[in-house]
Amino acid sequence: MRTIISGYPDAAILVSDHDEILAANAQAGLLLAEDESWWPALALWRNAAFSGLQSTHSTPVLRPLGPSAYEWTAVLLGHSRLLVLGRNATLERQLRSTLTESRQRYKDLVEVSSDFAWETGPDSRFVFVSPQGALGRPAEQLVGHDPHELAVDDPGDLPLPFETRRPVERAELWLRGVDDTPAYIQISAKPLFDNDGRWLGARGVCRDLTAQIMQDTELAKTRNRERVLDRIVHTLRDQLDASKALEVAAHETTRALEATGCAIHRVTDDGATTLVANYGLPLDGHLTGLIREATQLADPLERRMGPLSLLICRTRFRQTVNGAVSVWRPHGTRPWDDDARALISGVADRIGITHAQLAYQENLRHLSERDSLTGLFNRRTFLERLAEVLGWRDFGASALLYIDLDNFKAVNDLRGHHQGDKVLRAVADLIASGIRPGDIAGRMGGDEFVLWLARTNEHGASAVARRLLAGIKMLQTLSASADRPLGLSIGIAIHQPGEGEGVPALMERTDAAMYHAKTRGKGNFSVAPPYQPQPVPLALPEEPAS
Repeated sequence: MRTIISGYPDAAILVSDHDEILAANAQAGLLLAEDESWWPALALWRNAAFSGLQSTHSTPVLRPLGPSAYEWTAVLLGHSRLLVLGRNATLERQLRSTLTESRQRYKDLVEVSSDFAWETGPDSRFVFVSPQGALGRPAEQLVGHDPHELAVDDPGDLPLPFETRRPVERAELWLRGVDDTPAYIQISAKPLFDNDGRWLGARGVCRDLTAQIMQDTELAKTRNRERVLDRIVHTLRDQLDASKALEVAAHETTRALEATGCAIHRVTDDGATTLVANYGLPLDGHLTGLIREATQLADPLERRMGPLSLLICRTRFRQTVNGAVSVWRPHGTRPWDDDARALISGVADRIGITHAQLAYQENLRHLSERDSLTGLFNRRTFLERLAEVLGWRDFGASALLYIDLDNFKAVNDLRGHHQGDKVLRAVADLIASGIRPGDIAGRMGGDEFVLWLARTNEHGASAVARRLLAGIKMLQTLSASADRPLGLSIGIAIHQPGEGEGVPALMERTDAAMYHAKTRGKGNFSVAPPYQPQPVPLALPEEPAS
């Protein structure tokens, strides 16, 4: 027995039934010297052996180089001796632990680096799919199935990466999700071969990039929408003329939305709709009802009009609807998508601001051009407009009327300036009531008015003068008194284009005719003599110096 103990390659101990060590080899002696804490456990092994059991137990042993794991086997020898044989299992356990940890590490790395792992067999069908499943399907629904069933488009004879014969690195393809929703997959795969070179299948990992692709696509659309809006904003900002800016914006909006036309309308406080810019087919008369409907909606309105598909969005400024922008394209070419609706909403926001700017500009222009009391053109604007029309050559004979109020000073003196203002407004309304397109009415200041009658001869101008004289009689209740009735003195000058008569000469002739009417008694009109061009003196040649 002692030979067996001394020849045992690891720790061996012979123990009596009283826990007395009868014999021990060198390895066991070294263990007992280094750490005795493990030794009392031998009593358990001896008891197990005495009960007729032969069992193996493990116990840690503290050694200078670190803890070791020993496995002990107790064998009963007769009724009084127990042979205990030990085996150092430290390296084995470390290897097992390292292998387990390595497998877990590999599994963790595969899981965090991919959405699912897979393997196919010689028939190209799935033989393994990672437990979390793929594309919204559990693993058991995929194992045994052909990967071609997941393809969005039929690949025909082209192999999928699931049946590849060569390594595949980050290939991308579209697969069908659980609800037939497309999924954009990045796949890496490696083929499997036996020792004879026969293909056994493939294995690989996949990442689902659908969310990233959708996010990138949406980001690209957003950036494109921002570029379009920036271009329109710069157009609207850089154009000092708001009307011109809206024309350019209509063209840019048509191009940005790949439409065939665009119309921009303004809506006034009284609900009237006015076309202010148009590009493409003129649909103004057909859009009024749809615009009225669109202005009641927060979202763009989509409607079909004959062969056209329209998208209309209201414009607002400070929560007040002030117009609409409409685009159209042939029906059936392509439906309006969310990106188009978002883009036209952004355009409408900018155009709403421009509508407000246009209204502000028009108000400023009106204030600068109009007489604040009567609403007629003021002196400066009237003379500018008159100079402009005198430069034309194709309008034929026209007439200028210079109108002066009779007994107006008495109204201010006796009834006050408030009554005088009422008289001036009433006379302005009388003059403006008969204005035709092309005519120009203005107030020169005080109680003097002017009226340009385009394409009118002496007979027509005289008829207008008589109408005004008759109309002033209807305003007698505004007179200062019965003995000082309101009246008009009117001077008329007929202008013939091409004779070279400018604004100063024409005004002088008309003013002279008005004073001539006053000399005939208040409440009359007079026609000025025809314009007499001044002869241009001939330049005599200079005599040569002597």
